[in-house]
Amino acid sequence: MQPANMAYDRAITVFSPDGRLFQVEYAREAVKRGTTTVGLKYKTGVVLIVDKRVTSNLVEPGSIEKIFEIDNHIGCATSGLVADARALIDRARVDAQINEITYNEKIPVKTLVKRICDFKQTYTQYGGVRPFGTALLVAGVDDTGARLFATDPSGALMEYKASSEGAGRNGAMEHFESQYKDDLSMEEAIDLGIKALNKGTEGKLNPDATEIGVVDKNFKFHIITPGKTKEYVTKAIGGS
Repeated sequence: MQPANMAYDRAITVFSPDGRLFQVEYAREAVKRGTTTVGLKYKTGVVLIVDKRVTSNLVEPGSIEKIFEIDNHIGCATSGLVADARALIDRARVDAQINEITYNEKIPVKTLVKRICDFKQTYTQYGGVRPFGTALLVAGVDDTGARLFATDPSGALMEYKASSEGAGRNGAMEHFESQYKDDLSMEEAIDLGIKALNKGTEGKLNPDATEIGVVDKNFKFHIITPGKTKEYVTKAIGGS
């Protein structure tokens, strides 16, 4: 950082002369350094897949949480600072329950994502706080069908057919651009997602440190068991 920019670098509430909020950009860098996550839609639902990036044989992979259930029709995967993500997810869970109690219906996926992003945006606007250093891939199924959204530390959101966050985003997105197609089955989506994740991790995907979450119009959001996940990963990587 050049000395001339230091004054703009130190405060979240100050724009630089070229219209940049440096603290928000630094939060995006935290996301880029995070583990790679991918998400993609298929015919009746959405798949989320994450690389937990286990750095030591002494770590229990099951203790690393990167995929979370928000409601039984919505889940999300995180890349970046997991502690920041947990705070956002706890708030999202409360919003989902308040909506159900108030209106006696499940919260629409886009409505929940907008509320998460509105909250994230406030942390780019006031002094004494910092932006959330995490990006969430939010997957869900509601009356409008399967939905997949990516959120940004700035509070921006975008809907995708397939997307990725984290260190290997570029490689995974390249794979999706060339291989993704509409009307995938769940099995095909899982296979494609694992291959994209493997490309994003430069072929270093560890079957024991991979997690898969699925939400479908026919069943609730759930995380696939480690044994079944290992089968999917071994099959996909072996055939890639």
